[in-house]
Amino acid sequence: MAIILGDHQYGKAENRIVRIVRDTPRHEIHDVNVSTALRGDFAAAHLVGDQATVLPTDTQKQTAYAYAKLHGLDAIESYGLALARHFVDDVEPVDAARVEIEEYAWERVLVDGAPHDHTWVRTGQEVRTASVTVEGTGAAQRTWVTGGLKDLVILKSTGSEFHGFLEDEYTVLEPTTDRVMATSLVARWRFTTDDADWNAIYAGVKAVLTATFASVHSLALQQTLYEMGKAVLEAYDEIAEVRLSAPNKHHFAYDLGRFGIENRNEVFHADDRPYGLIQASVTRDDAPDPGPAWHQYTGLV
Repeated sequence: MAIILGDHQYGKAENRIVRIVRDTPRHEIHDVNVSTALRGDFAAAHLVGDQATVLPTDTQKQTAYAYAKLHGLDAIESYGLALARHFVDDVEPVDAARVEIEEYAWERVLVDGAPHDHTWVRTGQEVRTASVTVEGTGAAQRTWVTGGLKDLVILKSTGSEFHGFLEDEYTVLEPTTDRVMATSLVARWRFTTDDADWNAIYAGVKAVLTATFASVHSLALQQTLYEMGKAVLEAYDEIAEVRLSAPNKHHFAYDLGRFGIENRNEVFHADDRPYGLIQASVTRDDAPDPGPAWHQYTGLV
């Protein structure tokens, strides 16, 4: 039996970068968390400690900050593409690069009813995410881009049922035809292109996801997730696949009968764990092969 080195990668995880654009008196802010990973033949570093082909993770960090200035952060997908291509095109031992990004939203403080030019408060209903993977150089170079969001907490107070499920000797759950349905949604979508209106598509996908969650009369969270992914694919030809992960944030009607109070699905106990975790992917039947698009580095996006 031989023991060999398997797949390996290395990088600098979670570089917290804030970019202030000061070109005019009205400043702009972009706040991101950037992780970079390099892939290639770095076997010597693992087997004998030879660092000759290893670009230090600290150098990756410095590059991520420099590119925030050189290329800006107006669209995190564009920034990720520039950064990943640099590592692959300009660092000879690197065969592939992976960049994963989270973006945090801010909104302007209002002063006398007007948005202030250079003061913000943290806001945002979710964290925006993106990943870029680049392999090879020149004409043979291939690129994969995903967009996404996470921590989008969404709730509907009715329009959701759950009944007709399989039962055995351990089943105690009561069927219901009217329940609260809530989740903290994680959604990621794989693009068919590396050139798109990233910000407009992000806003549009979020709107489609939330509108579909609201409007579908749900017989199960599984059904809702499928309809959400389907609606995104129908709206955007640039997207080949949608992956969804939804923890079921349970709301149980609280027993007020013991106090002589009628509870008509009005007062609930919000239980954070354990929770059902529903995951699904929705894809076009002619979608291109995903390649390494979903091969994560940090697992944060």
